[in-house]
Amino acid sequence: MRRVRGLAVGGTALALASVLLAACGGNGTSTNAGSSTATSGAAAGPKVGMAYDVGGRGDQSFNDAAARGLDKAKSTYNASALEAEATQGETDAQKEDRLRQLADAGYNPIIAVGFAYAGPLGKVAKDYPKVKFAIIDDFTPGTDTGDNIANLTFAENEGSYLVGVAAALKSKTGKLGYIGGVNTPLLQKFQAGFDAGVKAAKPTATVDDKYLTQPPDFGGFNDPAKGQTAAQGMYDKGVDVIFAAAGGSGAGVFKAAKASGKLAIGVDSDQYNQPALLDVKSVIMTSMLKKVDVAVFDFVTAVKDGKFVAGNRVYDLKAGGVDYSTSGGMVDDIKATLDDYKQKIISGVIKVPATLS
Repeated sequence: MRRVRGLAVGGTALALASVLLAACGGNGTSTNAGSSTATSGAAAGPKVGMAYDVGGRGDQSFNDAAARGLDKAKSTYNASALEAEATQGETDAQKEDRLRQLADAGYNPIIAVGFAYAGPLGKVAKDYPKVKFAIIDDFTPGTDTGDNIANLTFAENEGSYLVGVAAALKSKTGKLGYIGGVNTPLLQKFQAGFDAGVKAAKPTATVDDKYLTQPPDFGGFNDPAKGQTAAQGMYDKGVDVIFAAAGGSGAGVFKAAKASGKLAIGVDSDQYNQPALLDVKSVIMTSMLKKVDVAVFDFVTAVKDGKFVAGNRVYDLKAGGVDYSTSGGMVDDIKATLDDYKQKIISGVIKVPATLS
């Protein structure tokens, strides 16, 4: 493999900050090299463009979940991929340019990972009507909807409710914590579900809710030091389980949990099994699974098979889009209870709030 500064694809030059040309085998591999990263291979299958949110591959959470879906498409369909990563503090114009570069390079379909791409994607999709786009985590009528856009969203509140129940049942102090990366409606959805689950399992419990940053500062998704400081403050006040819905910042929460001899809950990926979190896995009692990998692979499959459908698709508990993890065995003793709550949500007996009251 070799690094180059630009990549010519079908006569179109893709000028990304750093590009990895992988010519060793049928499938592309990826690297994390600064503001933008791209991979390409000599595959004969679909050409998939992936625009990551801040943190990109290696965040051990949200972006990595999307990457797993892309990797499955590579291995299953011999797909090639071009991947680009957002940078902290960038403008909508930069996001729009990233999506246009992928489209100009001939990649179709293209997946935008994260609600921050909503506005830019709405503009770009109109100019490339033959390209199929997907956006993860956003469905905003009039902003990013279109005949060539699939909105892939999740019932994060349902999965968060389950780990809220788990947190309450495992807590010895009755004091729980929620740390969200950035105070947005999406992260409030996590909070609403978590807080409701805690109260359902232990009505006398309290939850300390905190966000690391406020929009337009989205650095809260990729600031482990800030996550560690916030978590340490909670643990020092008697909180003994914290749900970290903060992307890459969750690594800091886990460090604080280990230092304090307390527990934490991961998000999006099964963080107990993430190699980069090996040193802190002993404190990750469960993770709220948000199966972005499933949504990404489903989308690529639909486009490949000519079955693309525009509009919103919700991945909820019933559809298997969210869940809780059991890795490490720390919730084995309460699994029957958690599964009972899960079935009640699926059947409609329990209605989980999606917004804060």
